[in-house]
Amino acid sequence: MSDLNKLGISEARDALRKGGVTSVELTNACLGAIEDAGALNAFVHNTPEIARAQAAAADTRIKAGDAPDMCGIPLGIKDLFCTKGVPSQAASRILEGFKPEYESTITQQLWDAGSVMLGKLNMDEFAMGSSNETSIYGDVVNPWRRGNDDTPLTPGGSSGGSASAVAADLCMAATGTDTGGSIRQPAAFVGITGLKPTYGRCSRWGVVAFASSLDQAGPMTKSVRDAAIMLGAMAGHDVKDSTSAELAVPDFEAALTGDIRGKKIGIPKEYRMEGMPQEIEQLWADGTAMLKDAGAEIVDITLPHTKYALPAYYVVAPAEASSNLARYDGVRFGHRAKIGQGDGITEMYEKTRAEGFGPEVQRRVMIGTYVLSAGFYDAYYNRARKVRSLIKKDFEDVFAQGVDAILTPATPSAAFGLGEMADADPVQMYLNDVFTVTVNLAGLPGIAVPAGLDKQGLPLGLQLIGRPWEEGDLLNTAYALEQAAGFVAKPAKWW
Repeated sequence: MSDLNKLGISEARDALRKGGVTSVELTNACLGAIEDAGALNAFVHNTPEIARAQAAAADTRIKAGDAPDMCGIPLGIKDLFCTKGVPSQAASRILEGFKPEYESTITQQLWDAGSVMLGKLNMDEFAMGSSNETSIYGDVVNPWRRGNDDTPLTPGGSSGGSASAVAADLCMAATGTDTGGSIRQPAAFVGITGLKPTYGRCSRWGVVAFASSLDQAGPMTKSVRDAAIMLGAMAGHDVKDSTSAELAVPDFEAALTGDIRGKKIGIPKEYRMEGMPQEIEQLWADGTAMLKDAGAEIVDITLPHTKYALPAYYVVAPAEASSNLARYDGVRFGHRAKIGQGDGITEMYEKTRAEGFGPEVQRRVMIGTYVLSAGFYDAYYNRARKVRSLIKKDFEDVFAQGVDAILTPATPSAAFGLGEMADADPVQMYLNDVFTVTVNLAGLPGIAVPAGLDKQGLPLGLQLIGRPWEEGDLLNTAYALEQAAGFVAKPAKWW
């Protein structure tokens, strides 16, 4: 079998079970692809020794006949997940040199299932960004190009390294995290599947925190089936995370029947944004028609507080970030600034943070500190929390009317060029999250599925939003959409 790195999880699993290929062979194929893909800047800490040792152990386990689905599958891990003895920097200078003495719950579950770690993936610093341009490691490059134009494009953010690596077949799948769209937006930009589970479905323990009430880890994969398989290994209750739900993990793959007859799919009128490109509008209409043809009932719905979601998100998320990032002070771990004679602890804190945090993180920490300050707490933070409750209630009302899933665009555009937004007002960049942040504010599951190409040959994705805890049902609807869309395009190799 050639091009082993191009396999997805389900194909690799089946080949491993049949004995047609070994995990060591799969792993070596991916390691070779990573070596050749330096131009993408997706992998930032390679772990070939760990990978080969885990692959050999997985082969032994598969031969013994008791291997779970994820056994032997080579993965990339976003740099936000703590991995024992391996640099875990959240793409920030302030965590330079930090090698945790512990493993995040999710990565531990993946290793327990026999998965293989190829290395750590690039991302926006502390997961703050929509274009992967805020990383200490430099920009990640999207493997896709616009027609014959060789302008480097963004893979989206903050899970840009994960998206680029999966789309370029450097790994079979990757972990991502989603605080306001950081799995779904990059997945849409590179033509892969990205699933943000219900808040509490996957443990947050050992994942560097951005905004604790919004952060959720999930799989970034080459297909909906792969997302279902990988979610099964990532999900589960964790006593170390008080927000983790004590719920059984169903067999998500078994839910993929592709039969959505009689399902009610809601189309929210508030997502018809002014100035939305015609191609996105058309894709949404096509996706709606595909689900209708598959037997679903299409209903118009209203989510009246949608227009307040972005401002509410950009108050709540920075407020939580400013609290979470206060622990990075140069005292116990990571970067510490050199201090002058006569400087005290306060000066050391100030210099360390000024050197350690990049401009976007500094901006959000300052916004967060401002909205939490005594004079503005009620005017901003409390008001944003109330808006968040109203957004959550909008979704509850729609689901109470029997709607099973909601179909929306995943992003307001296809991938844009690196640096194209650099001089723009930061709000222009924040608008990339316009279709995704509501899902985080309401704690719901959402999935981005590639559904077509724009006129420049770039992937476009659709988003499905599901009922809380019903990822199986959501994945099945996504599976039906994936089957109907038949998206098989891959980027032409230039790197």
